[in-house]
Amino acid sequence: MYGCKLCMGTNEQFGIPVTRQIQLFRQAGFEGVFTEWSEGEDIAAYRQAADEAGIRYIGIHAPFGNAAKMWEPPKAARPAVEELLACLQDCEKYGVPVMIVHAYIGFADAHPLTYGLENFRPVAEAAGRAGVRIALENTEGEIYLERLMTGLREYDNVGFCWDSGHEMCYNRGQDMLGEYGGRLFFTHLNDNLGIQDYGGAITPLDDLHLLPFDGVADWQDIARRLCRQGFDDYLTFELNTESKPGRHENDKYANMPIEAYIAEAYARSCRVAALFLQQKAAGKA
Repeated sequence: MYGCKLCMGTNEQFGIPVTRQIQLFRQAGFEGVFTEWSEGEDIAAYRQAADEAGIRYIGIHAPFGNAAKMWEPPKAARPAVEELLACLQDCEKYGVPVMIVHAYIGFADAHPLTYGLENFRPVAEAAGRAGVRIALENTEGEIYLERLMTGLREYDNVGFCWDSGHEMCYNRGQDMLGEYGGRLFFTHLNDNLGIQDYGGAITPLDDLHLLPFDGVADWQDIARRLCRQGFDDYLTFELNTESKPGRHENDKYANMPIEAYIAEAYARSCRVAALFLQQKAAGKA
């Protein structure tokens, strides 16, 4: 989009090969793409597809199923550390500048904070040598993110990935962007309906990753907050087409042809970008 770079993440929920997703993203108008990583993932094919489509491959999302293990004693954490290092190696090999990492997974602070820095430090150091930036994402367990953002401050290549939807449903509306926006490397922009439980219990079922403007997010305020942080990089969207178990908010997306869904995602992204550009212009006036 003129004056604002837009990026979208691939997703197995889209039901077509990642290489085809990359082609459709570029055809719709997106300038950037990020993909997910797992052992055996064909990053070489994604790199080739991005180059052929003329779209910038800006990030790889590291696996997060073992994120809690990063807070266990070093011997127990070693498989999780090695998984991140393997993902990092692909980032370096295929020239992908950012690796997105979850600081934690789980809805109870069940792990002590003793070992996290010790386990993450070699990953941060390896990333620095590789010229790759690590973007730590706000998920559940804010204390773990805080410990890493504080304890790894010495590494210029370690920063923040702000997930706007997670802030609403996992972080209970805490201003995570205000807290870490000065080190913002990456965004995961998406909408949701906040916390469903009247008593405020948080669960994965509220993490809907709706298209912008299909939930209760204040996108004018999101644009204002991003501008306040001086962010001027890709506005990156992470979206789902499948509903969470027992919920139906995403059903309408699953019923759309994927080409139509991606076109609609681009249109909504442009609406967000327009708000962002308005805020930038107002700031310069």
